[in-house]
Amino acid sequence: MADSNADLLAGAGGLVTDETQSDHQGRKALLLVRNNEDCSEFIALAETMGINIIERVEQRGRIDPKWFMGQGKLQDVAEELASTSKEHPWNGVDLLLLHTNATPRQLVGVNDVVGIEVWDRVRLLLALFTAHASSVEARTQVRIARLQSDRTVLREVVNQQTTGERAGYGGAGRTAAGSVLANVNRELTALRKRQRKHVKSAAERRRQRKEHAMTVGLAGYTNAGKSSLFRRLSGKEVLVEDRLFSTLESTLGRLESSPRVLLADTIGFIDGLPNATLEAFRATLAEAIECDLLLLLVDVGDSIDEIERKLLTSIRELTERALKANETSIMERIQLVLTKSDTADSKSLDGIHTMISEHGFANPLLISSHTGEGMDDLQASILNTLFGPKRTLYIHHGEPHEMASEAILSRVYDAVYVHKHTIFEQGIEVRISASDETISILESNHGKRIELK
Repeated sequence: MADSNADLLAGAGGLVTDETQSDHQGRKALLLVRNNEDCSEFIALAETMGINIIERVEQRGRIDPKWFMGQGKLQDVAEELASTSKEHPWNGVDLLLLHTNATPRQLVGVNDVVGIEVWDRVRLLLALFTAHASSVEARTQVRIARLQSDRTVLREVVNQQTTGERAGYGGAGRTAAGSVLANVNRELTALRKRQRKHVKSAAERRRQRKEHAMTVGLAGYTNAGKSSLFRRLSGKEVLVEDRLFSTLESTLGRLESSPRVLLADTIGFIDGLPNATLEAFRATLAEAIECDLLLLLVDVGDSIDEIERKLLTSIRELTERALKANETSIMERIQLVLTKSDTADSKSLDGIHTMISEHGFANPLLISSHTGEGMDDLQASILNTLFGPKRTLYIHHGEPHEMASEAILSRVYDAVYVHKHTIFEQGIEVRISASDETISILESNHGKRIELK
């Protein structure tokens, strides 16, 4: 295989810069699968990008460490691809999908045999991320993740070329792939420097926001309904689509009914994504991990087995990221939210509640962003967790020489969450959410002027 095909090995990730890098609509692909594995999520990822999987090619037995499939099976695929007529269903196939997180050796080996572009699960996800990245921040994160992945493949290409493992290549001299690898390393260095500046400035912005507002993060498996819930709670227009990874960067907004509460919608989790890849989205995930309350969303429209898999994946990713960020109290700040209640029946919900209770979630909230079911309870739970239970405070008017009631009201606004206040002839009635501790502080500062109804 010639050096000009090096881009095929890396899924066009760090080596192609034109529109083909993000536009894969209408492409035809074959899906290679071992041992009859469930490919539904993988296929959904491909369909999200508009890729048409023409056929699923299966083989049982031990995965080959060099070619993923057996070499004979792979050669049969290559020969049929090379001899397709216009009427053949494989005509026009230019992409081979491997249902696995392939090693660099496997990607190079498969490409050597078939001679068309090869993606594994990681490269499929990276192509999807590239298609959905809109902001400068997201594009930088995705570019770093793609280059890191491409680099492992290019190193394998260079290694095989310089050791003579690949026909036509021998020891000395700088290969074209080696030159590309050097360029990738230089670009990675520059991008990481840019990202470090962004991470530092983003951390400072989070610190400043925490001084003026409580923060609620939305997290969960991809397509769990985070963006729909964000729009429902904030009233802010955001992209809401029934597709995987429609959100790649943090989206911030305020709780529509409670301006002192800041909401953060973040990238979804997915099973089997390598840590090195997800690490590129560290700044995005920090918005959720460092929040005062984390809403962990689970789609109840899935089967119980799928719900459990996605829940455990989300918990694992959250705890691993939290440990790296020294946020070890993350599990104490999680409120489980069961979304899309309008898609599940009561029988399946009973089974879901039993399963999640076995994983330590005793009081999940059931909601539907579509119908509005459970939204009042969710908002009440958010305010109760962040500020304390709802209660009524009365500020009595004082003597002329005493502090004005309006001044005390101003301090109450600073100390607790105020839903509303009403001024009467004898004083001011204030509807608040506040903890017992905060109420005690107010009472000690203002004596009998403050009365809890």
